[in-house]
Amino acid sequence: MIAPVHHVTGLTTIVRERLLPVSGNVIARIQQKVTTGEVVAETRWAREHVLLDVARSLGVSPATADRLIKCQVDDQLPASAEIAMGKGLFPRSVRAPREGRVVAVGGGQVLLEVGESKFELRAGMPGTVVQVIPNRGVVIQSSGGLVQGVWGNGRIDSGLMVNLMQSPDSVLTPYRADVSLRGSILLGGMIQHAESLQALAELPARGLIASSIVPSLLAKAREMRYPIVVTDGFGSVPMNSAAYKLLSTSAKREVALNAESTDRYSGSRPEIIIPLPTTSEPPIPSETESFAPGSQVRMRCAPAMGRIGSILSIKPGLTTLPSGLRAQSAEVKLDNNEIVIVPLVNMEVVG
Repeated sequence: MIAPVHHVTGLTTIVRERLLPVSGNVIARIQQKVTTGEVVAETRWAREHVLLDVARSLGVSPATADRLIKCQVDDQLPASAEIAMGKGLFPRSVRAPREGRVVAVGGGQVLLEVGESKFELRAGMPGTVVQVIPNRGVVIQSSGGLVQGVWGNGRIDSGLMVNLMQSPDSVLTPYRADVSLRGSILLGGMIQHAESLQALAELPARGLIASSIVPSLLAKAREMRYPIVVTDGFGSVPMNSAAYKLLSTSAKREVALNAESTDRYSGSRPEIIIPLPTTSEPPIPSETESFAPGSQVRMRCAPAMGRIGSILSIKPGLTTLPSGLRAQSAEVKLDNNEIVIVPLVNMEVVG
């Protein structure tokens, strides 16, 4: 059975494609060194479209209206700009209701884009631009440690990481946010209090790595202007032992947080990157593996959600589970030495 991979690795080559949502202008150039927050491409898009029915407003046929329309596609019009004027002793006119750009003209109508805003695409990780995708974005390559998460609030930043966790099940409390942490990325543990998020915002902190977050705080977390990456799940889930070991031993290092949302179709996941200098290019991690005895796996569901284990054996055929369901399963030794039977669909390979 093909297994999804949850990347927790101390040294690897990281290659990520960064694309604009719509066509735009790529700023970065090939072989350019970029930082996490650096803008690599930008575009403009409109929040609203306005359709002006010139023919109807002037009381003429669409063909006649097309001859009276004075603007063309891509014209940038100020508010109240004259778009067309009828004929006669007291001619009626059609004017732009708001400042906007003409995106279509024809059939006696004009379509305007209004409320245009600028969108800047940031690198999301430090590295080198190895490919430029015309009008869409870039491919960036870097090397270092990589820890993938399960949830992010959509922000990006980088900074020195400070460890506030005493153990994988530590809880982040508001009183830990003292002024000495200003400008740091915090390895914080479980988030169970809205006051903890607010305290980090007031420092301000540059990022937060959490093992889990209670679902009622997700809306508050999205409002925070610093990135938040959750490594293991929702509720009160301790940090998995592989991520805790790598992150807690990397304290005082520069790390980059790309807290983008998980998208199973594009493969994007929130990530923590620990840049490391290398003399040779380490291997690129595989996105899929096969379950096999000896594989290190992470539990994706309760009751052992987030725990790391090692597959002892793959059970032949289908196994009847305590719930009565029958599924392909494996015998797994967890990191607390407990041996459990787990359906393959409830695990992912750690690599």
